[in-house]
Amino acid sequence: MSSQGSEDHSAVKMPRAFEPYKKHKNMGKCLIISNEHFCSPHLCRKGCSVDENFLSNTFKSLGFHENHTDNSCFVCVLMSHGEEGTILGSDERWMPVKTLTSLMTSDLCPSLRDKPKLFFLQACRGLEYDPGVEADSVEAPGEFFGISDVPEADFLCCYSTVEGSVFIHELCEMLKDCHLEIIQIMTRVNHCVANHFQSYTTDPDTHRKRQMPCFASILTKDFYLHVPEKKNKCYF
Repeated sequence: MSSQGSEDHSAVKMPRAFEPYKKHKNMGKCLIISNEHFCSPHLCRKGCSVDENFLSNTFKSLGFHENHTDNSCFVCVLMSHGEEGTILGSDERWMPVKTLTSLMTSDLCPSLRDKPKLFFLQACRGLEYDPGVEADSVEAPGEFFGISDVPEADFLCCYSTVEGSVFIHELCEMLKDCHLEIIQIMTRVNHCVANHFQSYTTDPDTHRKRQMPCFASILTKDFYLHVPEKKNKCYF
């Protein structure tokens, strides 16, 4: 009785190809909202113009423009006081972060469909610090509600900690390293803030403590910020 070799009918696994977001004519539009003055004087955020200028110069250097149709992405930076899931307006009314992010969904803004929407929030979200001493690893943070601020796919929400200027500074520095994918950039921002910053307060319970930024991503593709190519001059 002759035997025949059995055929292997198992499916051949092909490597997955992950394509980045499509590049358009312009990089995108960056909206910076910074609440500096409030009805109550003690809420005023002095010196925030430094962060505004730093952010403006950074995104201009990355080639951000106006019209969504020809843009690759949308960026919004919100700077104010905040609590978990909300941000304080200059009229001292609390606004849910999701109310703001939902304005850029594909049904309300079709020109941004399938394009990355990035939100950076510099807002005090509490007074929790990480002691960061005598430990090889950072203690796991408490429950994080940031994912609820993301209304649909292709959104990224990034959150600073109490000392927001540290987050903004490290963010701008890392954004200049444009060959990195955006999640890699944010991971490096987390590293720099967590390892190179300690709080300075008069309260022993919060003095010399570490802070940790965080982000919630439902991006579906890799996204690279790129510096616009300079047009070569032709000489005849």
